Amino acid sequence: MKVSYYPGCSLHATAKEYDQSTRAVSKALGIELKEIDDWSCCGASAAHNTNFKLSVALPARNIVKAEADGLDIMVPCAACFNRFKSVQYHLKGNEKLKAEIEDIIGKKYNGTVATRNPIDVIYNDIGLEKLNELAVKKLEGLKPVSYYGCLLLRPPEICEFDDYENPYMMDGIMKSIGAESRPWSYKTECCGGSLTLGKTEIVVNLVDRLMRMAREAGANCLVCACPVCFANLDTRASENVRLPAFYFTELLALAMGLKGPESWFKMHNVDPRPLLKSLELI
Repeated sequence: MKVSYYPGCSLHATAKEYDQSTRAVSKALGIELKEIDDWSCCGASAAHNTNFKLSVALPARNIVKAEADGLDIMVPCAACFNRFKSVQYHLKGNEKLKAEIEDIIGKKYNGTVATRNPIDVIYNDIGLEKLNELAVKKLEGLKPVSYYGCLLLRPPEICEFDDYENPYMMDGIMKSIGAESRPWSYKTECCGGSLTLGKTEIVVNLVDRLMRMAREAGANCLVCACPVCFANLDTRASENVRLPAFYFTELLALAMGLKGPESWFKMHNVDPRPLLKSLELI
């Protein structure tokens, strides 16, 4: 299958390991990525707090470029995904707003392509059976909790992704590659998001609670699909409770025996390699 690919700002900067692992896994799974030509920032995460029309126009410009290729858009970043889905929600059936946005971006918006997250594409289009077949190294002994955070699932009428109360797709993906995905009740709790810069103490408290609850659930790591969530999990937890965090695509690549995981793990603040070495996974 072929999809448009929108990496967004984070995946070209602080979340390079997410971008690189997504590209590697997609190639191995037969998902051809066509990066949107001349893509620009989608406005996450603050544009909608300052100017509504700007927050619609920024993602709409990128969506229109994808429409020219006639391909659905795969958006790995949770914040970008949320903004793209919000634009499509607000423009559907609102001809007045649509005309205003088209005037701003100088292009016609058709609403003909879908915005999808890699979790959705891999779970629904590739399938767990295929993942299990391709996992040459089962991740036995790895006990992750799946952490979605806020923006992949909410508001549910906009995101239309997974079960917004108790999402299950990432658990299924982890189980398909041999990991023991642990059940817990904090999959969608907030990590504090961008408060990490201005109100760090709040983020530390929220992340520490996530880490404590993950430990209580019997986990030895966390797996996520959001650059902001990952940054907070990886840098803000207190030393006495911290656990390694992974992007789900990093673990897929590791299980499939692809090149790259160890170089990505070096980018983490909390080094996951001691855990993986203790389990003889690297």
